[in-house]
Formats: sequence, C-alpha cells, structure tokens
Amino acid sequence: MTTNTTTADDRSRYLPDPSVATALKTPRLLVREVLAGLVVALALIPEAISFSIIAGVDPKFGLFSSFIMAVTIAFVGGRPAMITAATGAVALVIAPVAREYGIDYFIATVLLAGVLQIVLAVFGAAKLMRFIPRSVMVGFVNALAILIFSAQLPQLIDVPWMVYPLVAVGLVIMIVMPKITKVVPAPLISIIIVAVVAFAINVPTVGDQGELPRSLPELFIPGVPLTWETLTIIAPYSLAMALVGLMESLMTAKLVDDVTDTHSNKTREGWGQGVANILSGFFGGMGGCAMIGQTMINVRASGARTRISTFLAGLFLLILVVALGDVVSDIPMAALVAVMIMVSVGTFDWHSIRLATLKRMPKSETAVMVITVAVVVATHNLAIGVVVGVFVASVMFVRRVAHLIDVRREIQVQGDQKVAHYAVEGQLLFASSNDLTTLFEYADDPDRVVIDFTKSHIWDASTVAALDTIETKYEQHGKSVEFVGMNDFTTAFHARLTGGLGGH
Repeated sequence: MTTNTTTADDRSRYLPDPSVATALKTPRLLVREVLAGLVVALALIPEAISFSIIAGVDPKFGLFSSFIMAVTIAFVGGRPAMITAATGAVALVIAPVAREYGIDYFIATVLLAGVLQIVLAVFGAAKLMRFIPRSVMVGFVNALAILIFSAQLPQLIDVPWMVYPLVAVGLVIMIVMPKITKVVPAPLISIIIVAVVAFAINVPTVGDQGELPRSLPELFIPGVPLTWETLTIIAPYSLAMALVGLMESLMTAKLVDDVTDTHSNKTREGWGQGVANILSGFFGGMGGCAMIGQTMINVRASGARTRISTFLAGLFLLILVVALGDVVSDIPMAALVAVMIMVSVGTFDWHSIRLATLKRMPKSETAVMVITVAVVVATHNLAIGVVVGVFVASVMFVRRVAHLIDVRREIQVQGDQKVAHYAVEGQLLFASSNDLTTLFEYADDPDRVVIDFTKSHIWDASTVAALDTIETKYEQHGKSVEFVGMNDFTTAFHARLTGGLGGH
C-alpha cells in the first residue's frame, strides 16, 4: 500500500501546470503559447543556419533538424516548454565527420548518437544531475549568458551604422512593453516593429545568413556499409555527441525547473532527446539538443509553460522557412540580436556577483563558479565547463573533508591498568584517513589502547587499510588495540575488508 502511494506521489510531481488541456481551454494561455512559439521559430532560423555552417553542411540540415526535433520533443520530452533544436555544441563535436567522411557518415553518426542517448537514459544517466553542485550550475548559467551575448557581436561589428539604433529600439521595446501588457510577448512586438522600421533600410537580414530550403524534409537513409570499420569511425563522435547533448539538455531542464518552480522527468527527457535525434537523422537533420537561449526566450521572455509552444515553434519554423521564406529572409538581424541580448541579460545570475554575495559566499564556491565560467567561455563548450567545474568542486570538497577529522587522546586508569583512549571524530575516507596513522602515540601509549569511532564514519577501503596499519603498528610495540563505537555500516564494512589491507 505504501509503495503504491509513493509511486503515485512521484508521478504527480511531474504533472505539468498548466497542462496542455488547460491551455487549450483557456484563450489567454493559448494565445501566449502560440505567440511564444512564433517568437522562438523566428529566433531559431539564423541560429540553425549558423550551426549548419559550423558543422560544415548545407543550412537545410540545421533547419530541418530544428523543425523535427522541436516537434518530436514536444511529445516525448520530459520538460514542458523546453526547446530542442540544432545546437552549436553538437555541431562542433560532429563537424569533423562531415568534413572527412561525407554526409552519409555524418547522418549515421547522428543516428547512433540518438541510440546511445536512449541507452544512457535507460541506465540512469539523468540521475548524475544530483552530483552537480550549485556553484557549477551558477557558473553554467553565467557562462551561457556570456556566450549568448558574445555570439551576437559578429552582427554588431563592421555593420552599417543604422544597425545600432535598430538594436536599441528593439531593446527599449522589450524593456517597456511588459510594463504595459503581457498579452503579446515583448520579443514578438520588438521583431515586428524593428522589421517595419528597417523596411527601406539596407541592413543585414536573415537571408544574408544562408539560403532557406524550398521543400519539405524527406526520408534519408545513410548509404554507409554496416561494418565494424564504419562503427569505429562514427562511434567516438556519436558518443561525444550523445554525452554533450544529454548534459546540455539535462542542465537546461534543471534551469527551467528553477525558473518555473516545477519538476520535470529527467529520465524521460534523456531518452526523448535520443528519439528526437534518431528522427532528425532519418529526415536529413544534423541532430542537436536543448537550446538554452531559445528556451529562455520561450519560458522567461514569452512566459510559455506547456508543450504547445514547443510544438508550434517547430511547426512555425517549417512554415516560415518553406512557405514564407522570402518574408523571413527580409527580417533584419538587428531585431533578433536585440532579442538575444535581452535573453543574455535575463539569463545571467546577477545576484552571484554582487559584493554582498561574494563576501558571504565561501571562497571555494566562488572559485568553482569562476572556473566553470572561464572554461566554458574559453572552449565555447558548456559540457567541458561543467565537467571541469564538477571536478574542481569535488577536489575542494575532498580537501575540506580531509581537515575535518579530529583525534583526541586521553590516558585513563581502569583498575590498576592504564588505558590510552582515543576519540575519532569526522568522516573517514581516502583524503582524511591517509594522515590518520600519524595521529597516534605508538611508542608512548600504555599496553592497552581503545579507539572510539562513535562520532565518525568509515566510507572506503583506504580507511580500513589505515586502521589495519594502526593495529599492526601497535602489535609491533607489543600492545593491544580495540576499536569501539562503530555504527552498523562501519562495523560491517570494516569486518568485510580488515585483515589484508594494512600490513597484516
């Protein structure tokens, strides 16, 4: 009975609020979702074209991938309102395949990456999210904001001077409009007004980024031999793509959880990303993962909360590209640059760099955040930054724990016999137990020694080996040692490993 109740509670944590059904019945919510999807679709076009160029493939591969993945993830993903499409991180990872082996191997790599993501999700990769510290998450968010802003700089350098007032107009509109009305997303109003103002002005447009496709995506079966050699070529790139895509998607899902104060099913999101990549590959897409910038446009700037906005972002993208390509091509890049600048400003965790916060925050936490930001900005790879950040945080944690053990010695008299009583306090693992053997007076202690572990806990074999060494050293001096006060886990763990690790 208890088990069933817990399972039901777990399922209820993932129920979306508002649900798709609620949004469809509520005109105000439905309009918000529809308009949010349109804004995201407009923002996806130049991004998808840019990422296609990074990957070394035709723009249609990125555009088709964005359409297919957005629509697919709307049904199979675990995080409502999150946008999945072609991304720069994935493009960087698999770019060598297209360049060195051709488009068929490129698509085969995407397909295998999708399969690997499903396998990783099934085996619990999503649960690793719990090991990412808050300082790394803050660094991830701040680095993301910096990357989003820096990605706009090429559109602001060596361009006609009219670009700058157009961007300024767009920013002012997005700052002022939410104070007047939130019925229509401010980014959409900004894009429309800037496009109208720039109608007769010669400034860079979406069409300048690359040619838009004129046809629907078609089924694509990669013509590669099903051999071990093919697998050895694509497997390393597929695994890297799978890991980078999962990490960015799960981190984005966690970020949206925090923004919306809701829960999402990370395991479902993991295998949903895999399914989306497989379908993307079969229709000639370059694959991708969750897009944090577009997700923030959808969730934070436009206020979307359901799968409707995600689905419509993909659908509108296809309509805009295939049916309204000429109109979309004339949208000035300044309009989209303004939107992305506002997204970067809204994404950055300004509280984390306030002087009052820095004074209160432990220096190690701030260091981890800064290192995460520095690595991400230097490599332009969010996954590498997160891995390095987690590693640094782990090392600092272990160092901190290593200094949190305390050993106190007291000589007691029991009857006519002197006894050396040691009280060990703290968490005992490899970092702290390595120095444990140096904290005892082997030669000066009386013949009987008692070591009390009431206020400590043994976590690993290194500590058991240290205890064996302590016991051996006392035996070499002709003295007996007794371990007391161990909790049940420590007693069982010590009993299973003692005897062959510390010099017996």
